[in-house]
Amino acid sequence: MTSTAVVIVSGGDAVSPFTTPTQACATGLAAGNTDTALREFLLARGHAVYTSPAMNARGPVIEQGGFGAFGGMPVTLPDIMTVNSTGDIDLAGEHLARFLGYLHSEYGVSAVHLVAHSMGGLFSRAAIRVLKSTDSPVRVLSLTTLGTPWAGSLVGDFVIGDATLADCAADAFTEMVVTEFKKRAETLPVGAAQQVTTRYLMGEGGWNEAQAGVLDGIPVTLLGATYFSADGDSKYWPHDGFVSESSALATGVSDAVLPHRATHSFKRTHSIFTSNAIGADWNTALTWDPEVLEVVAAAIVEATA
Repeated sequence: MTSTAVVIVSGGDAVSPFTTPTQACATGLAAGNTDTALREFLLARGHAVYTSPAMNARGPVIEQGGFGAFGGMPVTLPDIMTVNSTGDIDLAGEHLARFLGYLHSEYGVSAVHLVAHSMGGLFSRAAIRVLKSTDSPVRVLSLTTLGTPWAGSLVGDFVIGDATLADCAADAFTEMVVTEFKKRAETLPVGAAQQVTTRYLMGEGGWNEAQAGVLDGIPVTLLGATYFSADGDSKYWPHDGFVSESSALATGVSDAVLPHRATHSFKRTHSIFTSNAIGADWNTALTWDPEVLEVVAAAIVEATA
């Protein structure tokens, strides 16, 4: 056991198993479709890597078939330590903080580098707030976000009616994504889909403003992607299939909320799910491309120095 670890946090609507540096799923993708490449890359760099459990509903993680299948999970943790990836951001943060406490009590982890994909960055920020407010023995050394909607998203704005198909700039894939995302959101309780919006996150009284001070003393590295481009609103374009470059790089988020930031951008997609949907190689995804993973690894090393 080591006192310092890397913890990977999955995003909205994700299903990811709990894995440890020495235990992973016996079949399929070792840590699910979000975390597997990140986990393998960072393990190879000598880090103790854990993946935090996420389920796209209330309850513990269930083994998955189909795209990104995994089975034979080494451990199934209870729902109170599992992020509901379709639920409320702050509640997800409470569950993630409880999971980090579990790593402390069971594995001796007292310091973590959080590496978060998509809404996992928001879940991580909510967890950091809980850790600090409860004087947790777990200290966050750094936060790295990949394709996190810091300032909202076109898909979220479309769900609540603040964006229209016109904002898709006649791009067929983007139109398909927002339409399918809205259909999916309509089947779920109010939660992440309504919160991953400009209205909820930004502006006076928004969620971001309420997080002022949470990231003080924590270096943050933000990675955005620009695989899809069009002559559209810069708030939404270019984007990675789900999150715009401007949102992923926290454009418009104040220094009071994000005081220590480094930004990087790549012509990549949001995830292997996105790459698969357009028939592209998995290495075109932020979560899978070795060039991107190298930047993630460098951010951890820099924060450790």
